[in-house]
Amino acid sequence: MKNFEKNLEKLEALTEDIKRTDISLEDALKDFEQGIQLARGMEAEIDRIEGKIQILMNSPVPETDDTPELDLFSAADSETGSSGEPAAGTRQ
Repeated sequence: MKNFEKNLEKLEALTEDIKRTDISLEDALKDFEQGIQLARGMEAEIDRIEGKIQILMNSPVPETDDTPELDLFSAADSETGSSGEPAAGTRQ
């Protein structure tokens, strides 16, 4: 990523250099060629990063041990919906 940032700084410097009024046509063309090469390399870097992001976004999330258990009524009787008789002395 630092390489991308350095290339962006170089590209910005080349752009500013080309905008100068005292630059020769030959130097402007040289700067332009360097800028095109930098831009193509940066575009390839962006494509690579976007590919990684797509892979991360589409990969399944691994299950962890701290996932809450939501099966609260697994012991319930399928006919009555209860888990048995209440304990003696309690109300239902």
